[in-house]
Amino acid sequence: MLFWPFFIPVFIIGAIIGSFLNCVIWRSYRGQSVLSGRSYCPKCHHQLAWFDLVPIFSFLALAGKCRYCRQLISWQYPLIEIATGVIFVASTWLPEMPISLSFLGVVKLLAYWVILSAMIVVFVTDWRWYLIPDGTIIVGLTGALVLRSAQSLENFFIYRCVDWSIISNSLLAAVFAASFFLIIFWVSRGRWLGFGDVKFAFLMGVTLGFFNTLIALFFANFFGAIIGLGLIFSGRKKMSSEIPFGPFLVVGAITALFFGDLLLDWYLL
Repeated sequence: MLFWPFFIPVFIIGAIIGSFLNCVIWRSYRGQSVLSGRSYCPKCHHQLAWFDLVPIFSFLALAGKCRYCRQLISWQYPLIEIATGVIFVASTWLPEMPISLSFLGVVKLLAYWVILSAMIVVFVTDWRWYLIPDGTIIVGLTGALVLRSAQSLENFFIYRCVDWSIISNSLLAAVFAASFFLIIFWVSRGRWLGFGDVKFAFLMGVTLGFFNTLIALFFANFFGAIIGLGLIFSGRKKMSSEIPFGPFLVVGAITALFFGDLLLDWYLL
């Protein structure tokens, strides 16, 4: 079973992945491939050495400035690295965790990391640029399908029968969530939300299943209303201003992923 010394390397792995996600976020916005070319400063475009890319520590050692042009480095970089590390550690405490270090257990954990990484990218790109990259959705869906396949295999090895509800529940949730947002997209002609939200809703459904998807939608709307009203009352947004919904879908999905089963049990008792 997992225990606390395991969390340190998990956090380090998460921080390293977070550093990579920062690259994915920037290059997705620029329309560049994340698989080619070395990392560079977005301001002076100087290629970065390996010691400029050590998660968290490079930012601190450089006092938040580029080594080459001395321009300020965005706080987004260390925050994403820390957040990814924390979320990866927290993922070991998901309802079906802690896991024994079996093959399928490791596969499920890695699948969760892929899904959560995709959600982090969606959160930042949609909040900053109203962009939900197709490639990120595809990667997240791949992780979700691997997760469901591993869960089905695990169930088969335990009970010696195929539980088709694991797959059917996910597909039902995905179709329901995507259809719900697709109708809103059509009715509003894209004014109320973007088509990226429709695609993310499909990913959310496959990942969470039907009931947890409902919980995610509830919290997405709840947090969206709270933050939206806060921005309006603070004068940072107007009633006519566009506010991206993707980040709230991500927050709702992560809330349902970690606490959905507990909330459902509490509601049914």
